[in-house]
Amino acid sequence: MAKIWAENSYCERRQVGALLVKDNSIISDGYNGTPSGFENICEGEDGKTKPYVLHAEANAITKVAKSNNNSNGATIYVTTAPCIECAKLIIQAGIKRVVFSEMYRYDDGIELLKRAGIDVNCIENEI
Repeated sequence: MAKIWAENSYCERRQVGALLVKDNSIISDGYNGTPSGFENICEGEDGKTKPYVLHAEANAITKVAKSNNNSNGATIYVTTAPCIECAKLIIQAGIKRVVFSEMYRYDDGIELLKRAGIDVNCIENEI
């Protein structure tokens, strides 16, 4: 489902989807894109991602923060391994498990999650 959700992204370089699951229910979702109210264009004329584009994990975490639910003890399913910035958000949000299917260009986010005691699982090409 995270892979299907990624298709909602307007980003051309990489489309990423994320689902937050708790007690066998999806409590939030997200995909990479611009903040609410901004144009749905993720890359500049130079082809680089605009600095204000939010990652899928950040969108899912901030979306659940605005709801009556919380992510404490949840699992996040994401199509691409979290970057270091998203890893910090995952830790602070109380998420206990991360499942992803594709490596990110850096593995510092994965290393930080492991250091924090979060269960990290790569299931390449399965989601």
